[in-house]
Amino acid sequence: MAKINVTGTEVTIISIDERDYISLTDMVKGIENGLALIEKWLRNKNTIEFIGIWEEMYNPSFNSPEFEGIKNAAGLNRFVLSVKQWIEKTNSVGIIAKAGRYGGTYAHKDIAFEFASWVSPQFKLYLLREFQRLKEDEQKAIGWTAKRELAKINYHIHTDAVKHNLIPAELTPQQTSIIYANEADVLNVAMFGMTAKEWRDANPNLKGNIRDYATINELICLSNMENLNAVFINEGLPQSERLIKLNQIAIQQMCVLENVGNRKLLK
Repeated sequence: MAKINVTGTEVTIISIDERDYISLTDMVKGIENGLALIEKWLRNKNTIEFIGIWEEMYNPSFNSPEFEGIKNAAGLNRFVLSVKQWIEKTNSVGIIAKAGRYGGTYAHKDIAFEFASWVSPQFKLYLLREFQRLKEDEQKAIGWTAKRELAKINYHIHTDAVKHNLIPAELTPQQTSIIYANEADVLNVAMFGMTAKEWRDANPNLKGNIRDYATINELICLSNMENLNAVFINEGLPQSERLIKLNQIAIQQMCVLENVGNRKLLK
């Protein structure tokens, strides 16, 4: 579940079967007799035709014969149709009624945008903008998480090289952990310019570690450096030489990654 602010109105978005549904109830809560607008819109013949086409495209269980009867009756003076009736008669998945704390009438985003146009073209434009912003933020979060996980996986390659090349068999577990931490800080210093302890001392109010606050580009670079440091360790290069090499690589790769990002922005 997520919420977006559309011209001062907080609108709830939920995900069902990997589809986004937007609360129509939230969209009209700032309008007098707003809830009545939903059913008024639903009784509109053009609305019924639009939703029916959508259901036939995306809902294999849609009750088309029942829909035809509703469509034929739409426009008559005696015609009435509630959200509940529509859902029960047609087996709709495009419009749903949800109970509970975040209850109300929800519609698939395609249908919700159509409703927003009917309520207010201006509101629809702001809704589209905020919805798109939400999707972009979600994609950024997914990308960051993926890169963070990749860095963790590559770190196992790094620690394996440390284990087989830098840790004598007679060391105690405490001594071993010091070597692992020391090699991790080689990467931290090369990438971020500070050790894990120095970062914690400088940021006592932040949770997690220095890598939890890295950018996507920094995580990409760090992932590459873990692999390279593993190769350097296997080749027997001293730590001081590895640190210099890794720092040079970090500077070079970050310049490339940042330039690629800037070119995309220019496009």
